[in-house]
Amino acid sequence: MTQKQTKYFKNEQLTYFEIDAKDQTLGRLATQVSNILSGKGSPQYSPNVSGDYVIIINADKVRVTGKKSEQKTYHRHTGHMGGGRKTAYGDMKPNHIVTLAIKGMLPKTKLGREMQRKLKVYCGAEHPHEAQKPIKLES
Repeated sequence: MTQKQTKYFKNEQLTYFEIDAKDQTLGRLATQVSNILSGKGSPQYSPNVSGDYVIIINADKVRVTGKKSEQKTYHRHTGHMGGGRKTAYGDMKPNHIVTLAIKGMLPKTKLGREMQRKLKVYCGAEHPHEAQKPIKLES
């Protein structure tokens, strides 16, 4: 019985992508970003290597459909007994909302945490990564 061989690629040329979240739906934006972070768009895709860097600007102008802006709640737990916490959509920071949506679509492993570190989310149109010459993506 033969075992499947996995090719290990070391991505030497990591690129920065800039995505404008203005007037984009939250879930569709998160799907697009998670595919870039996992490297599924590159020709050297390997499931054990994370993808490129992503910079999201105008996270405060992202939109949600339906009544989610009034009804959606986020749940977390402190770890202590009775420590369940609920936070409404309107009470959270916009960059944290976008980060949580993308985080939920990434693997829950060491590789997923590495992908999360390559995500940069900003509420305004400015970001401090101009020196990396990010490629602007239109969606």
